Amino acid sequence: MDPVTTLETPPETDLPPDRRRRRIIGMTVWAVAFVLFVAFVGVPTSDPLTAFGWLWLATIAWRNYQPWREHLLFLRDWLPVVLLLVFYNVSRGSADKLFAPHVQFMIDADEHMFGWLTGGRIPTIWLQQHLYDPSHVPWWEVVTTMVYISHFLTVPTVAVVLWVRSRGLSYRFMRRWIALSMAGLVTYFLYPAAPPWWAAENGYLAEPVARFSSRGFDVLGLHSAGNTLNALQVEQSNPVAAMPSLHTAYAMMAVAFFLPMVRKRWWPLLLAYPLAMTFTLVYTGEHYVVDVLLGWFYVGAIFLTVGWAERRWAARKR
Repeated sequence: MDPVTTLETPPETDLPPDRRRRRIIGMTVWAVAFVLFVAFVGVPTSDPLTAFGWLWLATIAWRNYQPWREHLLFLRDWLPVVLLLVFYNVSRGSADKLFAPHVQFMIDADEHMFGWLTGGRIPTIWLQQHLYDPSHVPWWEVVTTMVYISHFLTVPTVAVVLWVRSRGLSYRFMRRWIALSMAGLVTYFLYPAAPPWWAAENGYLAEPVARFSSRGFDVLGLHSAGNTLNALQVEQSNPVAAMPSLHTAYAMMAVAFFLPMVRKRWWPLLLAYPLAMTFTLVYTGEHYVVDVLLGWFYVGAIFLTVGWAERRWAARKR
């Protein structure tokens, strides 16, 4: 029997009216509290404990009719993952201490790939020269900000939804997520790579590059959320962790995991998300295209490696 099937949570399509009412009330309270938190504090992006605290509360609100021992299973399954992600966040900020950052390779790679189309410029500079206006925030920068911030929420949310619906699928997803994160972290230690905005600030690019991934929050009036993201980028992130781009790798992983489970006619819609993340990262000066391509390569390599290990483990258990 398929181990994933045996671990699936039975569908709750016929909830009694009282449970359905409790679910609606619980999720409404959670949603209002989360919106207020984002408005006054910011999107929980910097601390995995905070992010998963909100996600745990969401699972409680969704199944608030369950006994507490069911809700505590979340802590049992997720605390090791969260602690590992805390370690990842803390150590990532020290990943630029061993070696000097690499800069020129990414510039040369993007110019060689796209210079024929951009007049010899890297795509980031070409896009900003055609679309960026420092005195005005256009509507598409609201979209790019939302896409950028989704990096911090999409993968944890998918993992938690899978945990509620199918424990087997959630464990498979988490194995790929953790492996991808650790592979990226090791690369950041061994090959620190500077993004376009850093290269421009330090004189490696002749033309300026703006960094403005949070500007869309100003249009929405979520100034605290924008300030939180800006502080995260300045104080807690590794400024030379551009290669591979885990932003786009996470987006591709979240989509690629589900591609075998959906009809191919839905693939373009799903793949629009990592493509939107790619545009966002390149346009806002956060990454080169070569960073994105390497991130996608890491996803493929991790899926192949973890899938092979899972099959080997399943064969040994037979």
